[in-house]
Amino acid sequence: MEFTFLPFDEWTSVLGSERLAGELLDRLTHHVHILEMNAESYRLATSKKRQKQMTQTKPIEKEDTRPI
Repeated sequence: MEFTFLPFDEWTSVLGSERLAGELLDRLTHHVHILEMNAESYRLATSKKRQKQMTQTKPIEKEDTRPI
């Protein structure tokens, strides 16, 4: 499942309570400026790129160094 950012009006579906969502958003957004952007998350894109690189490189197998 891919993580996506939810707009504030959809938080109720996750938290299960309109009152809880409203109270939480009130505290989180007090004295802030909210910028809504329609672009892919830089962190998400970087994470996908790193995962792709890790799956393309094979792990180095360690030699068995136990005494005989």
